[in-house]
Amino acid sequence: MTEAPLPHDPRRRRILYRATHRGTAENDHLIGRFVAARIDAMDEAALAALEALLALPDPDLADWISGRREIPPEHDGPTLRAMRDAAGR
Repeated sequence: MTEAPLPHDPRRRRILYRATHRGTAENDHLIGRFVAARIDAMDEAALAALEALLALPDPDLADWISGRREIPPEHDGPTLRAMRDAAGR
């Protein structure tokens, strides 16, 4: 994955780091690529939704984004659906 330029504000830098350093190559790629391409355009609500998703366990996120499992209603929202769509699922 090509490194995206770092955002200027600390919150966006933290989020981008968390998205690209998940602990598994699959999630680093699935989540990191999505976030790197969109983080500069995200508003406060989108950043908050993304932070909440990044707090979820990696195995669950990988399964939901890849389409191996359905997204449960309590986590189903536009950000996670956009990640899944960006992954081609």
